[in-house]
Order: sequence, then structure tokens, then C-alpha cells
Amino acid sequence: MLYTEKVYTDNDTNRFLAFQIAALDWILTLEEKPNIIHCHDHHTGLIPFMAQESYKYESLNKIPVITTIHNAQYQGWMAYDNLYKIPRFNIEKVGLIMWEGMINPLAAAIKCAWRVTTVSPSYMEELKYNANGLESLLSHENSKAIGILNGIDSDVWNPETDKYIIKNYKKATVEAGKKENKKWLCSQFNLDESKPLFAFIGRLVGEKGAELLPYALDYALRSKDISVIVLGSGSKETEKQLFDLIPRHTGNYNAFIGYDEKLSHIIYAGADFLLMPSRVEPCGLNQMYSLRYGTVPIVRRIGGLKDTVVDIGDHGFGICHNEVSVQDIVLSIHRGKEFYNNQKEFKANRKHIMSIDHSWKVSAKAYINLYKSIN
Repeated sequence: MLYTEKVYTDNDTNRFLAFQIAALDWILTLEEKPNIIHCHDHHTGLIPFMAQESYKYESLNKIPVITTIHNAQYQGWMAYDNLYKIPRFNIEKVGLIMWEGMINPLAAAIKCAWRVTTVSPSYMEELKYNANGLESLLSHENSKAIGILNGIDSDVWNPETDKYIIKNYKKATVEAGKKENKKWLCSQFNLDESKPLFAFIGRLVGEKGAELLPYALDYALRSKDISVIVLGSGSKETEKQLFDLIPRHTGNYNAFIGYDEKLSHIIYAGADFLLMPSRVEPCGLNQMYSLRYGTVPIVRRIGGLKDTVVDIGDHGFGICHNEVSVQDIVLSIHRGKEFYNNQKEFKANRKHIMSIDHSWKVSAKAYINLYKSIN
């Protein structure tokens, strides 16, 4: 039931519920019980309720349970007639798993968990007014909620040892290293390496603001003083529009429709700027990868992007905009060009951003403090 060709199927109600019951059944068999149970998203959202209320798991109801919300848009809704699948509990407690007439695992987790975390502080605040129907619940449970920023694997994402990139480099050799990676990219994709290179890496979907890219890039490229590379897949219409830009801007623009792990690493290493005009970004990792590789992130102020990127105009190191619009993307690219033309300041900034620590070491300390506070 759990092992299928695709992560999500038409049978997810049964799959994820079976997984949660199996997890708690396994915990029952342990001689030494865990100090804390930490759940993630709706897929494990009924565990806090079952551990607290199901008769079968009565011996577990003193174990603190934490729930982390990665994306509140997906809540695992299921019809009321699935109630019998949940291990027996006092029916008077059924309200703990219900929300707007349906069993809602994410809502149940928010109600029953001892603490609720999200993957960035700003996303926690945003959920109070944009949580796909759970806004009032999250506001009500605010006292037990905290946002903790995700981290990145600093061993995998390390330009000094990265096995995928053309030339490895560290902060002291960043200029030579990025130059070689940029040279390879421009050679492979027919781009002008003398111009600032802007990149987009990600899913071509509305959450990422991707449908605006064909229009914003088409406009920005008219000045013929930038190079752009896109790596991604998603909406077929957006894919076609981005692909159709290639003959319109030969020598200044190219796109790889699909995904290629090695290419993504080389782009982080070779690009000068990374575009992230996201509508929704609970945490975001791409901007952290780009900082690690000395690539300036251009982001919308939302979720984790807001928490990790400070605008150069505010004595920061990145470029930020407020709206998801063609105009804001184009203006941000223009600001990037101006920043790039001030090479002394731009190169100093490269070294600075490579020093910013977004490793899991930082995030782990925050989670350890959280665990200690409830155990």
C-alpha cells in the first residue's frame, strides 16, 4: 500500500492513515519509548490525535507531540465516513479531528500537538491570514506556535567540494571559480559570458510565479545587456512560452525544460543572480544554495525568502521586491544589472554571502531548544 510508483495516488487516505497507525503500533513495541514524537504535515497529522485520544495508544498520551507545517495548502481532507478507520476513541472528542464538516488531519494536528512549528518565522505569521481555511485555528493556537527556519545540507551544497561543478572554489577563490563555471554554461547554452547571468531554477508553476517569467524575461532581454538561463518543468504552456523565447533572444537567453541535478549545481556556481518571484514560499532552499555559491538571490518578500534575504538598499546582500508582477521582476533585474556594474561592491558582496550560515547546525539548535522547553 505504501510503496507505489508515485508519491501521491487516489488511495492516499488509506495509505497515509495506515502509515500513521503502523508508526504508533511500532512505538508501542519499543521497550524504551521516545521522549518526543515529531510529525510533519497532514501525512502524519492524525498521530497527535490518536496518541492523545485512541484507547489503543493510551500509554503514549504523555509523550509530547510536535507538528511541523511545511505547506498548509494541503491538509489531507477525508470524508466523515472514514471515521471507523481510526483506532477507537471517545466519540465526544470527534470535534478535534473535524474542520468544516470533514476529517482534516492538518487541523487535527494543530489542535492536538503540544507545539506547532513552520519552516520559517514569516510563514508562521502569513498562515494567520492565508492558510486555506485554517487561518482562525492557527490564530487561536498561536501561543504554542513557532517558526523555525529550515537548513541546507552544507556538505552536499559546498562549492569547495561539489563533484558536479566545473571548477571548485571557496571564498578566497570565488572569482576564478565562478568565472570557469559561467564560461562553461555560456559555452553550452550559447550565452555571452561578459554579461551578468540571471538564472531561474525550479518548478514552472503558479506558486513560483513562473507564468510571469516569459513576459518579464522577454521585456528585460530587449536591452541585450544580460544573459538568462532557465532550468525547470511544470506547466506545459509556460514551458512552451519559455522555449519559444530562445530564437527571439539568441545569444542572450536559453532554457533547459526538465530537470538535471548536475546542471542545477553548475548554474548555482556560474550564475550571477538567481530569480525567485514566488507567490508562496514557506521556506525556500534555492536562495540558500545560491548564497552558498556566491550567487545573489532576487526574491519576492514572502515566507522564508523574507527571512533569509535582505535587500541591498537596506544594507543587505540581495535584491527584494514586494509583488508578483512582470514589472517588479523587470525592475529587480534592472537593479541587479546596476549592482553588477559596480564590480568592487559586487565582488565584496559575493564573499560576504558565501559566509552566511544556513546549515542545519543553526536550525538544529532551535529545535533542540524547543524540545527541551516541553520535555
